Amino acid sequence: MESSSADAGAKKISVVIPNYQGEKFLAGCLASLLTQTRPPDEIIVVDDASHDGSVALVRQQYPQVQLILREQNGGFAACANTGLDAATGGIVCLFNNDAEAAPDWLAILEQTFETRPEISSLASRIMLYDRHQVFHAVGDFYRANGVPSNRGVWQTDDGQFDTVQEVFGACAAASAYRTSVLDEVRADNLDGKVLDERLFMYCEDVDLNLRLRLRGLRCLYVPKARVYHRLSATGAGTLASFYNGRNFITVALKNLPTEILWANLPAIVITQLGYALFSLRHLRLKTERARLKGQLAALRLLPQTLRQRAQVQAHRRVSKEYFASLLEW
Repeated sequence: MESSSADAGAKKISVVIPNYQGEKFLAGCLASLLTQTRPPDEIIVVDDASHDGSVALVRQQYPQVQLILREQNGGFAACANTGLDAATGGIVCLFNNDAEAAPDWLAILEQTFETRPEISSLASRIMLYDRHQVFHAVGDFYRANGVPSNRGVWQTDDGQFDTVQEVFGACAAASAYRTSVLDEVRADNLDGKVLDERLFMYCEDVDLNLRLRLRGLRCLYVPKARVYHRLSATGAGTLASFYNGRNFITVALKNLPTEILWANLPAIVITQLGYALFSLRHLRLKTERARLKGQLAALRLLPQTLRQRAQVQAHRRVSKEYFASLLEW
């Protein structure tokens, strides 16, 4: 019996690499993917209107890589969405342009999906590129006060994260998803995209993890799937401060179930006031001024956020008790 196109897609693995000004990192990134023991069936580099040599590098040295050019910079979320829309695999990985994967990374992820059919997404063991024994992320967690974080960040590897375990969500620097679940969460956004492009950059993976969890979908951390990441190599400083300041608030108000949001609203407000007071005390720093601007921007976006909240919450399938059990208190 001939397999259907859907079955063929289910056996394919796509890797999507959003890129902006990543010329100095792309060679190492792509080389690590092309030399996998289980190579990707397609690698898609989406260039977000770079003005360095990224496009020429991919065209000249990596003709086997699918290159998609965006005419205007739209931020990480829009750039990643362009790649996710183009991907044809039954498994899709998001991978940062400043990361490099161990040779068996993809083979381990594929095997995990095959042996754990109840799992919808996978989190990699992400180490610092320049300090291989220091963690960047071993999955993500989410606090009830609306503050996300990477599990294990800055910790030295002493074997404390060597166990396969369920986590709240995956850090999108190196994450893997069943395409079917990504297609499911498109219904949360009016434009039918996977990621919320309003977020622009930062917290777009946190937002995705929350929406997956609201549907009862599960994420597994796979310690043998190793990746080495240069932190914020293509975006940091005031940009990170502004968008984290804005998106922490927006993501919490949009996604937390009503009962949990109301119960923790004082903690959310106190946390944000704490950030604001710190920034006010350090106004001489551009990063702190940027965070304050981000917080104000979140308040201006509130009517739009609440409209989108209604759409997201309409797809919630889990009880408040179950969702509360997933959070860090």
